[in-house]
Amino acid sequence: MKAVVYRGPRQVAVENVPDPKIERPTDAIIRITSTNICGSDLHMYEGRTDFEQGRVFGHENLGVVMEVGPAVENLKPGDWVCIPFNVSCGHCKNCERGLTNYCLKSNQPGIAGGAFGFADMGPWQGGQAEFLRVPWADFMCLKLPPDAEQKQSDYVMCADIFPTGWHATELAGMKPGDAVVIYGAGPVGLMAAHSAMIKGACSVMVVDCHSDRLKLAESIGAIAIDYSKEDPVQRVMDLTHGRGADAGCECVGYQCHDHHHHRQERPNLTMNNLVNSVKFTGGIGVVGVFVPQDPGSPDDLGKEGKIALDWGMLWFKGQRVATGQCPVKAYNRQLRDLIHAGRAKPSFIVSHELKLDQAPDAYQHFDERDHGWTKVILHPGS
Repeated sequence: MKAVVYRGPRQVAVENVPDPKIERPTDAIIRITSTNICGSDLHMYEGRTDFEQGRVFGHENLGVVMEVGPAVENLKPGDWVCIPFNVSCGHCKNCERGLTNYCLKSNQPGIAGGAFGFADMGPWQGGQAEFLRVPWADFMCLKLPPDAEQKQSDYVMCADIFPTGWHATELAGMKPGDAVVIYGAGPVGLMAAHSAMIKGACSVMVVDCHSDRLKLAESIGAIAIDYSKEDPVQRVMDLTHGRGADAGCECVGYQCHDHHHHRQERPNLTMNNLVNSVKFTGGIGVVGVFVPQDPGSPDDLGKEGKIALDWGMLWFKGQRVATGQCPVKAYNRQLRDLIHAGRAKPSFIVSHELKLDQAPDAYQHFDERDHGWTKVILHPGS
């Protein structure tokens, strides 16, 4: 089959790789029809992580069941499914508690949590390919309604970024009527904004410096704050009568940039802006990726996975911070149903729908943050 394979920093190639096979009775093989390029693929694409050359990318996957193992009961060939990016067994201690983001069986001993096509997240191949092997398929696969094929550019967002954006608002403790500030207007930040709107925020403020992304935020009723033109903390304060936002979402991660110093990376920038723009006793939800070590960081603390945090101010303000990857299965059914009912339309962020062969070009444009490249869906087999 054809698949998007990592070949070194800023190099991917579409190559022929062996077709996946049923390896355990609980497996299913999915024919992939939609698979997204995610912002967290870019950390690996840039060579900032230890993703192995020759492995297949892709953790935002949707398609049709082709074949199931003899122990699979709930799925049959022809079913349309969306697959969470988290690989989870369903019956370990964490999965039983709903913490499928920290499954104890999907990675090596001592590390909780697995994912498709992702550095340090287990042996699982990705889905930017014509076919994908899904383990524990009964537990993993989310069945889709009859409009799955027509609405797949919405439903595919349930694999990762829509639940992750929703999770950011949950980690922040957002309630209806809250003023919410979101740092980052990439796909996840835009999904956090969409989620906050659906959940009844009184205002949603989105901070970024890319005009195309900020325009998308405005298209769903959010307030765009361009941090290259104004101080985002001051603007949030002005918009909240000097109190600060009730809830804040970190949707950037360790590669955040300081626009005023030739786009220099400053890994603590968004966290400290959140501490300063969220109110006393407010909540901060962190879903942007931070890593235990980042040898490629220009920042000495960043090389060790550390940041200089305004801890004194955070403590003084009595703020709560919650972090980590999203347990997709905690939200994906509800989000699927919101899409089916027409209450959610996450595909508003999609800028490009391309063939699998166009992946190398798409990665380059998306990584460069080229204007108008906000979200890419690849369609294998099209």
